[in-house]
Amino acid sequence: MSLATLQQKITAKTAGIGIIGLGYVGLPVACLFAEAGFPVTGVDVKAERVALINAGKSPIEGREPGLAELLAAVVAEGRLRATMQYADLQTCDVITINVETPVDEQHIPRYAALQSALRALGPVLKSGALVIVESTIAPGTMARLVKPLLEETSGKRANADFYLGHCPERVMPGKLLANLRGVSRVCGGETPETAEVMMALYRHIVQAELDPADCVTAELVKTAENAYRDVNIAFANEVALICEAVGGDVWKVRELVNKSPGRNMLLPGAGVGGHCIPKDPWLLAYQAQANGAPVRLIPAARAVNDGMPFHIAALLEDALREAGKPLAGARVLVLGYAYLEDSDDTRNSPSAALVAHLRARGVEVVIHDPYVAEYQGDVYALAEGCDAVVVMVAHSAYRALDLEALKNALCGPIMVAGRRVFSRPAGWIYRGVGEGTNQA
Repeated sequence: MSLATLQQKITAKTAGIGIIGLGYVGLPVACLFAEAGFPVTGVDVKAERVALINAGKSPIEGREPGLAELLAAVVAEGRLRATMQYADLQTCDVITINVETPVDEQHIPRYAALQSALRALGPVLKSGALVIVESTIAPGTMARLVKPLLEETSGKRANADFYLGHCPERVMPGKLLANLRGVSRVCGGETPETAEVMMALYRHIVQAELDPADCVTAELVKTAENAYRDVNIAFANEVALICEAVGGDVWKVRELVNKSPGRNMLLPGAGVGGHCIPKDPWLLAYQAQANGAPVRLIPAARAVNDGMPFHIAALLEDALREAGKPLAGARVLVLGYAYLEDSDDTRNSPSAALVAHLRARGVEVVIHDPYVAEYQGDVYALAEGCDAVVVMVAHSAYRALDLEALKNALCGPIMVAGRRVFSRPAGWIYRGVGEGTNQA
């Protein structure tokens, strides 16, 4: 099948779409293509997730406006089906790959899921199909890994027997459908002609701009934009630490800084989590470092952001000391285990780093999160017998807490704020990121 024929099938919505990986990206992508009128087959390795999707039930918890309703509709109408069998993709004309692409403790990309997907896809890949990697990958990965592995496992030649592209996702939990529809995408093709076909495909679900590019440009754009955000968060966090040291208030400083034209200081907090920002800067830097390019700013920003959960622990120890209590042996309630407010996504959660550190220091930790099943429950009941509360996530449910009831449930009125859910509460021993202790 030629690219021209494939584009005709895409225009007519007769092209079969395969989605590998039905998580935070793949599932909403599958739903949107099904909503647009394409027959969609999704593949996932988790049997429970496949069963839920085929029952029209979303496996994603947290606030995802419209996703559960859209999934139920497209499944009921027979336009989306989930499976664990790659053989079910053999009639698909377009396949997108949406799997995890983590880095290890040495910040080296580990593409086990991507390689597994490519090896399973190769033997069933339809001649003339277009394969698009939506997962975020290090610059050069399409050329060094994806193309040769897919050629090897399929026995086909890229740009002759099948086509390749990279269109990295730009979504965040809580806004999955809105981001997929409303945020521009870079369509990086192995050839300019492939990029044009990719644009024709994504035009069915994306209402924002679509920009044609080559694969390495698409790889660079996605990793650079997340590294940019990481560096800017690190700046906000470092200013917060400076404010604490000199007795300032980072929230007032930020407000006034942002009144200057062209300034947009981000929010400081308890750390950076999620699947993307903690590892994408390392993906951006990986090949450049291997080739001898100096990379200094990205590691510095990562160190600042990775250090914030440990700074929260130091604030907690200081607050307990003021109350005459040691850190070791304290019982502490941690509010929020997801990395993002009103989400169930716990990947690379700063709370996980904090909890592990506190337990290693002899602290008994009680965890609450309204969106994470194992940590749900009554906040006030969980606070009983606790010496302090640490607010790690700005869930909307926490903004509605009765602080007086929470204080009465605790053994003492000690609060540490990694996220500014409350203004400095009266009557508490309080420590907040970026808030010097002499601030009223």
